[in-house]
Amino acid sequence: MRESPTIGIIYPDHAAEEDYAFAEDLLGVRIPVVHIYGTDLHAVPELLELGSPGKLAAGAAKLTPEQPDAVVWACTSGSFVYGWDGARDQVDQLSAAIGGIPASSTSFAFVEALRALGATRVAVAASYPRDVSELFVEFLSAAEIDVVGFTGAGIETAAQVGILTSREVLDLAAANDHPDAQVLLVPDTAMHTLRFLRDLEAHVGKPVLTANQVTVWEGLRLAGYNLGRPELGTLFEEGVDHGAR
Repeated sequence: MRESPTIGIIYPDHAAEEDYAFAEDLLGVRIPVVHIYGTDLHAVPELLELGSPGKLAAGAAKLTPEQPDAVVWACTSGSFVYGWDGARDQVDQLSAAIGGIPASSTSFAFVEALRALGATRVAVAASYPRDVSELFVEFLSAAEIDVVGFTGAGIETAAQVGILTSREVLDLAAANDHPDAQVLLVPDTAMHTLRFLRDLEAHVGKPVLTANQVTVWEGLRLAGYNLGRPELGTLFEEGVDHGAR
Protein backbone atom coordinates (compact mmCIF):
# COMPACT_ATOMS: atom_id res chain seq x y z
CA MET A 1 0.00 0.00 0.00
CA ARG A 2 1.19 3.50 -0.74
CA GLU A 3 2.48 5.57 2.15
CA SER A 4 -0.20 8.20 1.61
CA PRO A 5 -3.70 6.96 0.79
CA THR A 6 -6.02 8.13 -1.93
CA ILE A 7 -9.61 8.48 -0.73
CA GLY A 8 -12.07 8.79 -3.59
CA ILE A 9 -15.20 10.86 -2.98
CA ILE A 10 -18.38 10.69 -5.05
CA TYR A 11 -20.19 13.95 -4.36
CA PRO A 12 -23.67 15.00 -5.51
CA ASP A 13 -23.86 18.22 -7.53
CA HIS A 14 -22.00 21.19 -5.98
CA ALA A 15 -22.36 22.74 -2.52
CA ALA A 16 -19.57 22.19 0.04
CA GLU A 17 -16.98 20.13 -1.83
CA GLU A 18 -14.36 22.69 -0.80
CA ASP A 19 -14.34 20.91 2.55
CA TYR A 20 -12.53 18.00 0.91
CA ALA A 21 -9.80 20.18 -0.56
CA PHE A 22 -9.31 21.64 2.92
CA ALA A 23 -9.04 18.16 4.43
CA GLU A 24 -6.66 17.06 1.69
CA ASP A 25 -4.25 19.89 2.45
CA LEU A 26 -4.55 19.50 6.22
CA LEU A 27 -4.10 15.73 6.27
CA GLY A 28 -1.54 15.41 3.49
CA VAL A 29 -3.53 12.74 1.64
CA ARG A 30 -5.15 12.65 -1.79
CA ILE A 31 -8.92 13.14 -1.77
CA PRO A 32 -10.08 13.38 -5.39
CA VAL A 33 -13.72 14.40 -5.71
CA VAL A 34 -15.93 13.47 -8.65
CA HIS A 35 -19.49 14.65 -9.14
CA ILE A 36 -22.75 13.04 -10.08
CA TYR A 37 -25.77 15.12 -10.89
CA GLY A 38 -29.49 15.19 -10.24
CA THR A 39 -31.97 17.43 -8.55
CA ASP A 40 -30.68 18.72 -5.21
CA LEU A 41 -34.14 18.60 -3.65
CA HIS A 42 -34.34 17.09 -0.16
CA ALA A 43 -37.25 14.80 -1.05
CA VAL A 44 -37.41 11.02 -0.92
CA PRO A 45 -38.05 10.19 -4.61
CA GLU A 46 -35.29 12.53 -5.76
CA LEU A 47 -32.86 11.17 -3.18
CA LEU A 48 -33.57 7.59 -4.22
CA GLU A 49 -32.79 8.52 -7.81
CA LEU A 50 -29.64 10.39 -6.82
CA GLY A 51 -28.23 7.35 -5.01
CA SER A 52 -29.28 4.82 -7.63
CA PRO A 53 -26.86 2.14 -8.89
CA GLY A 54 -26.49 3.77 -12.29
CA LYS A 55 -25.57 7.13 -10.82
CA LEU A 56 -23.00 5.66 -8.45
CA ALA A 57 -21.52 3.43 -11.15
CA ALA A 58 -20.97 6.56 -13.23
CA GLY A 59 -19.19 8.14 -10.28
CA ALA A 60 -17.07 5.03 -9.83
CA ALA A 61 -16.02 5.16 -13.48
CA LYS A 62 -14.85 8.76 -13.02
CA LEU A 63 -12.80 7.76 -9.96
CA THR A 64 -11.15 4.67 -11.44
CA PRO A 65 -8.20 6.58 -13.01
CA GLU A 66 -7.36 7.98 -9.56
CA GLN A 67 -6.66 4.45 -8.26
CA PRO A 68 -8.28 5.11 -4.87
CA ASP A 69 -7.59 2.93 -1.84
CA ALA A 70 -11.18 3.46 -0.71
CA VAL A 71 -14.24 5.28 -1.99
CA VAL A 72 -17.09 6.96 -0.12
CA TRP A 73 -20.49 8.03 -1.44
CA ALA A 74 -20.59 11.48 0.16
CA CYS A 75 -24.31 11.92 0.57
CA THR A 76 -26.01 11.15 3.85
CA SER A 77 -29.59 11.49 2.70
CA GLY A 78 -28.86 9.72 -0.60
CA SER A 79 -27.82 6.66 1.40
CA PHE A 80 -29.99 6.46 4.53
CA VAL A 81 -33.12 7.00 2.44
CA TYR A 82 -32.63 3.39 1.27
CA GLY A 83 -32.82 2.04 4.83
CA TRP A 84 -30.11 -0.04 6.49
CA ASP A 85 -30.22 -3.04 4.16
CA GLY A 86 -30.67 -0.95 1.04
CA ALA A 87 -27.77 1.29 1.99
CA ARG A 88 -25.60 -1.79 2.52
CA ASP A 89 -26.54 -3.07 -0.94
CA GLN A 90 -25.73 0.39 -2.30
CA VAL A 91 -22.14 0.39 -1.04
CA ASP A 92 -21.62 -3.27 -1.99
CA GLN A 93 -22.61 -2.42 -5.55
CA LEU A 94 -20.37 0.64 -5.48
CA SER A 95 -17.43 -1.48 -4.36
CA ALA A 96 -18.09 -3.94 -7.19
CA ALA A 97 -18.31 -1.09 -9.69
CA ILE A 98 -14.84 0.13 -8.77
CA GLY A 99 -13.02 -3.17 -8.79
CA GLY A 100 -13.75 -4.45 -5.31
CA ILE A 101 -11.96 -1.78 -3.29
CA PRO A 102 -13.55 -0.88 0.06
CA ALA A 103 -16.57 1.41 -0.23
CA SER A 104 -18.93 3.11 2.18
CA SER A 105 -21.30 6.05 2.46
CA THR A 106 -21.70 8.99 4.78
CA SER A 107 -24.56 7.29 6.60
CA PHE A 108 -22.40 4.32 7.56
CA ALA A 109 -19.56 6.72 8.33
CA PHE A 110 -21.67 8.28 11.08
CA VAL A 111 -22.32 4.86 12.60
CA GLU A 112 -18.67 3.82 12.48
CA ALA A 113 -17.56 7.15 13.96
CA LEU A 114 -19.99 6.78 16.86
CA ARG A 115 -18.70 3.27 17.51
CA ALA A 116 -15.13 4.59 17.54
CA LEU A 117 -16.13 7.22 20.10
CA GLY A 118 -18.06 4.68 22.17
CA ALA A 119 -21.23 6.79 21.93
CA THR A 120 -24.77 5.41 21.78
CA ARG A 121 -26.93 8.45 22.58
CA VAL A 122 -27.08 11.29 20.06
CA ALA A 123 -28.97 14.37 19.03
CA VAL A 124 -29.41 15.20 15.35
CA ALA A 125 -29.36 18.74 13.98
CA ALA A 126 -30.51 18.08 10.42
CA SER A 127 -31.04 20.61 7.67
CA TYR A 128 -33.60 18.40 5.90
CA PRO A 129 -37.39 18.50 6.01
CA ARG A 130 -38.75 16.50 8.91
CA ASP A 131 -39.86 13.45 6.90
CA VAL A 132 -36.35 13.00 5.51
CA SER A 133 -34.78 13.57 8.94
CA GLU A 134 -37.01 10.84 10.38
CA LEU A 135 -35.47 8.35 7.94
CA PHE A 136 -32.04 9.16 9.34
CA VAL A 137 -33.35 8.49 12.84
CA GLU A 138 -34.63 5.11 11.64
CA PHE A 139 -31.25 4.34 10.08
CA LEU A 140 -29.43 5.14 13.32
CA SER A 141 -31.93 3.11 15.32
CA ALA A 142 -31.13 0.09 13.15
CA ALA A 143 -27.54 0.44 14.41
CA GLU A 144 -28.80 0.53 18.03
CA ILE A 145 -28.06 4.22 18.39
CA ASP A 146 -30.51 6.07 20.61
CA VAL A 147 -31.60 9.39 19.11
CA VAL A 148 -32.67 11.44 22.12
CA GLY A 149 -33.56 14.53 20.09
CA PHE A 150 -33.70 15.56 16.48
CA THR A 151 -34.85 18.29 14.21
CA GLY A 152 -35.56 18.79 10.56
CA ALA A 153 -34.83 22.42 9.75
CA GLY A 154 -36.90 22.21 6.59
CA ILE A 155 -34.30 23.44 4.11
CA GLU A 156 -35.50 22.17 0.78
CA THR A 157 -32.34 22.06 -1.35
CA ALA A 158 -28.65 21.31 -0.96
CA ALA A 159 -27.82 24.61 -2.66
CA GLN A 160 -29.53 26.48 0.17
CA VAL A 161 -27.57 24.50 2.74
CA GLY A 162 -24.31 25.21 0.94
CA ILE A 163 -24.59 28.95 1.50
CA LEU A 164 -25.21 28.79 5.24
CA THR A 165 -22.67 30.86 7.14
CA SER A 166 -20.58 29.45 9.96
CA ARG A 167 -22.70 31.45 12.40
CA GLU A 168 -25.89 29.93 11.01
CA VAL A 169 -24.41 26.44 11.31
CA LEU A 170 -23.31 27.12 14.89
CA ASP A 171 -26.78 28.37 15.76
CA LEU A 172 -28.47 25.37 14.11
CA ALA A 173 -26.24 23.01 16.10
CA ALA A 174 -26.73 24.74 19.45
CA ALA A 175 -30.49 25.06 19.03
CA ASN A 176 -30.90 21.35 18.36
CA ASP A 177 -28.58 19.73 20.87
CA HIS A 178 -30.00 17.70 23.76
CA PRO A 179 -28.55 17.49 27.27
CA ASP A 180 -28.74 13.68 27.26
CA ALA A 181 -26.86 13.33 23.98
CA GLN A 182 -23.22 12.24 24.14
CA VAL A 183 -22.60 13.49 20.61
CA LEU A 184 -24.36 15.90 18.26
CA LEU A 185 -24.73 14.85 14.61
CA VAL A 186 -24.96 17.34 11.74
CA PRO A 187 -25.72 15.12 8.75
CA ASP A 188 -25.64 17.08 5.46
CA THR A 189 -22.60 16.95 3.14
CA ALA A 190 -23.90 20.12 1.47
CA MET A 191 -23.00 22.02 4.66
CA HIS A 192 -19.55 23.58 5.14
CA THR A 193 -18.18 22.55 8.53
CA LEU A 194 -14.54 21.39 8.39
CA ARG A 195 -12.94 24.79 8.92
CA PHE A 196 -14.72 25.40 12.22
CA LEU A 197 -15.28 22.00 13.81
CA ARG A 198 -13.55 22.97 17.04
CA ASP A 199 -15.77 26.06 17.23
CA LEU A 200 -18.80 23.81 16.80
CA GLU A 201 -17.69 21.53 19.60
CA ALA A 202 -16.92 24.45 21.89
CA HIS A 203 -20.28 26.02 21.06
CA VAL A 204 -22.29 22.95 22.11
CA GLY A 205 -19.87 21.64 24.73
CA LYS A 206 -19.51 18.10 23.40
CA PRO A 207 -18.18 16.15 20.41
CA VAL A 208 -19.82 17.02 17.11
CA LEU A 209 -19.84 14.79 14.05
CA THR A 210 -20.52 16.42 10.70
CA ALA A 211 -21.13 14.80 7.35
CA ASN A 212 -17.98 15.86 5.51
CA GLN A 213 -15.86 15.16 8.59
CA VAL A 214 -17.05 11.57 9.02
CA THR A 215 -16.87 10.96 5.26
CA VAL A 216 -13.14 11.76 5.22
CA TRP A 217 -12.57 9.77 8.41
CA GLU A 218 -14.43 6.75 7.02
CA GLY A 219 -12.36 6.78 3.85
CA LEU A 220 -9.17 6.77 5.91
CA ARG A 221 -10.55 3.98 8.10
CA LEU A 222 -11.33 1.83 5.08
CA ALA A 223 -7.88 2.47 3.66
CA GLY A 224 -6.30 1.45 6.97
CA TYR A 225 -5.01 4.84 8.10
CA ASN A 226 -5.44 6.75 11.34
CA LEU A 227 -4.34 10.37 11.16
CA GLY A 228 -4.56 12.48 14.29
CA ARG A 229 -5.53 16.04 13.43
CA PRO A 230 -7.55 17.58 16.27
CA GLU A 231 -8.39 20.58 14.08
CA LEU A 232 -11.00 18.25 12.60
CA GLY A 233 -12.66 17.61 15.94
CA THR A 234 -12.72 14.97 18.64
CA LEU A 235 -13.05 12.20 16.06
CA PHE A 236 -9.58 13.03 14.70
CA GLU A 237 -7.82 13.23 18.04
CA GLU A 238 -4.90 10.92 18.69
CA GLY A 239 -5.99 7.72 20.36
CA VAL A 240 -9.40 7.40 18.70
CA ASP A 241 -9.39 3.76 17.63
CA HIS A 242 -11.13 2.99 14.36
CA GLY A 243 -9.33 -0.21 13.57
CA ALA A 244 -6.73 1.36 11.28
CA ARG A 245 -3.42 -0.36 10.69
